[in-house]
Amino acid sequence: MTEQTQRPRGKTGPTAPDGTTARRPLGEVRVWPRTFADRLTTPLPGIRGMSRLARERAMRPNAEGLRGVHRLPFAPAPLPSVDSGTSAVTWAGHASWIVRIGGLTVLTDPVWSRRILGTPARITPVGVRWEELPPVDAVVISHNHYDHLDAPTLRRLPRDTPLFVPAGLGGWCRRRRFTCVTELDWWESAELNGVRFDFVPSHHWSKRTLTDTCRSLWGGWVLGDRRGGQRIYFAGDTGYGHWFREIGRRYPGLDLAMLPIGAYEPRWWLRDVHTDPEDAVRAYEDLGAAAMAPMHWATFLLSAEPVLEPLVRLRTEWQRAGHPRDRLWDLPIGGSRVFAH
Repeated sequence: MTEQTQRPRGKTGPTAPDGTTARRPLGEVRVWPRTFADRLTTPLPGIRGMSRLARERAMRPNAEGLRGVHRLPFAPAPLPSVDSGTSAVTWAGHASWIVRIGGLTVLTDPVWSRRILGTPARITPVGVRWEELPPVDAVVISHNHYDHLDAPTLRRLPRDTPLFVPAGLGGWCRRRRFTCVTELDWWESAELNGVRFDFVPSHHWSKRTLTDTCRSLWGGWVLGDRRGGQRIYFAGDTGYGHWFREIGRRYPGLDLAMLPIGAYEPRWWLRDVHTDPEDAVRAYEDLGAAAMAPMHWATFLLSAEPVLEPLVRLRTEWQRAGHPRDRLWDLPIGGSRVFAH
């Protein structure tokens, strides 16, 4: 199974000048292929890989790797104020961000639950209490894995909250009575109150039940304020690969890339679907973004690396690559950054 590098299948709009497809209407109900397995970068693991993983029993940190839990960066603070010319990002933990851009408050992959299916309870609290959030104007979902699509958290939202989701995931949302669900294919976009939402490829996969492997798409999002000019890339969940360079080519001048740095060991098992810290720096370079904010670590125990290792390795690689220190926004959980274009 190899990834399709041509235009996505199905009906897509005419190509825009920047190489993306034309904007899709909000809430459009669409018909999708039964499977997106042909978009996989690499084949999914088979019986041999599953057997090796079971033998090695290396999917959680050992006792030594857990010793640093109390030192994980957690510093909740009030959300900063923004105006029409600025944007702000606040890390709530894992892949959950509060992005304020173009006058909108957007949540990325919101997971406010203490526990998700098949994983120990979170090892750090959520960085922003739900009650302290401003009104949520939109939500973007990268894919349907439980640590990115959390039904209990979504149930907290008004059902008219606009949801932007990958192709094939709209039915799941509508069954939960959400009334404004916009499904997008790779390189498609939609717009809400002057903010553009572009869905872009990633090196990952999807599965939520025993029978729905790759039935919905996976990807990242580029959020762009047409008036203020800020442009933010949220990678969702991904391994390293050619898509980063292509995203950077199609969306030049990214102000910020929010990239995953955790859940990477054992490497033979997770290399294709999760970037490690060194891969994340390479992705940042490929994207040509002004700054990078790491995520997807310090929240859930999803893999075997020591809990503090992702940030240590990231800072080491950042320095080795010669990038300015102020371009690395290694926020604590609950931390924020305000910026202008």
